[in-house]
Amino acid sequence: MRRGQIAATQQAIRAFAQEELRPEDEVALEATTNTWAVVELIEPHVARVVVSNPMATRAIAQAKIKTDRIDARVLADLLRCGYLPEVWQPDAATRKLRRLTSRRAGLSGDRTAVKNRLHAALAMRLIQVPEEEELFSNSGLAWLRNTPGLDEETRMAVDSDLRLLDGMEAELEALDSRLAQWGYHEARVKLLMTLPGVDVTTALGLMAAWGDESRFPDANHAVGYLGLAPRTHQSDRRCYHGPITKQGNTAARWLLVQAAQHLDGHPGPLGVFFRRLLKKKNRNVAVVAVARKMGLIAWHMLRNGEPYRYGLPKQTEAKLARLRVKATGQRRKCVWRVKGQACVSKSPTGGRTRTVKSLPKLYQLEGLPAVKELKPAEARMIEQAGIREFVEAIGRERIEPLRKKTAESPASGIAKRG
Repeated sequence: MRRGQIAATQQAIRAFAQEELRPEDEVALEATTNTWAVVELIEPHVARVVVSNPMATRAIAQAKIKTDRIDARVLADLLRCGYLPEVWQPDAATRKLRRLTSRRAGLSGDRTAVKNRLHAALAMRLIQVPEEEELFSNSGLAWLRNTPGLDEETRMAVDSDLRLLDGMEAELEALDSRLAQWGYHEARVKLLMTLPGVDVTTALGLMAAWGDESRFPDANHAVGYLGLAPRTHQSDRRCYHGPITKQGNTAARWLLVQAAQHLDGHPGPLGVFFRRLLKKKNRNVAVVAVARKMGLIAWHMLRNGEPYRYGLPKQTEAKLARLRVKATGQRRKCVWRVKGQACVSKSPTGGRTRTVKSLPKLYQLEGLPAVKELKPAEARMIEQAGIREFVEAIGRERIEPLRKKTAESPASGIAKRG
């Protein structure tokens, strides 16, 4: 009916919505940096706002002549005909969580860049870090501040990067405290943290990417949204599967891949799956495959409201305790110890001991849902994987001796940063 332009400012968009739009109108937008700010201004004045996926709008993506005017006309025609591929619109809480997790990912990337510059400064001067030092531990940073053999310009650059690193560490710590408070009061975060390798940062990243998990028809669509689904090309009776698509939320996919890096030694089903793949694939392929499986399991856990049934109780308790301390500053008090009464060793040989809770008991104390009974197919999987003893062990309480802290013990080692 007509064409026009408006400035990309709050005042201009609000005036356009109030003066030009009608309650029965529908508006189409492309997903871009400021899309959701525009949606919030226009949404109260129209019947519906549709945000399109520019990668799926092939009529625009493959156009030989691509301008804003042509794109707007194509969006209007596709919306009018009902062919416009739209994206899911997150609620206000999910949008806020996405902004926070995106900022954390950006700060983490900046910190990595500064660390790489510090490594490069030493490498250019052929200066080696002492073997007993970790460069970004407390003692390593002290060594870096007093490194001999640096010329004046390199010394100035190193000191500048160290100041930047201190500032980024402080910003990340403040942001992590805010995210911990968010996660501590969100039941779904604690559910996801029962997965091996998943901490509060990964759990919140998944929640920010997925939003409402029920919008996916199944787990395969959920991991496909993260870009962890393999590429598929099918012609006649032949079907080819290639690498993952990587068409999805980059930050959440990276978090899952990092969480899967150290699961090759896990005694549960994920570790068995990892080690089986390592026998016939290279490590990178195995890590990505485990990350995809973790995404499938995470979706089912959120969908069914059930924690992971094969976690290690000791490590899971430590993760949840760290979250509680960071969010509230409160440590759980010992309810069985009587003040003024000496502790009695539970070990037949004496010495200090520690009670490792069973996984069901731990979930009960943390306010998590109870683990459901095994289905016949899952019981067969446990037998085939040879982990029945492990499953039985995590289901009962056990007593283990406490090792003494020595100068060589990792427990008394240098605190690392990052």
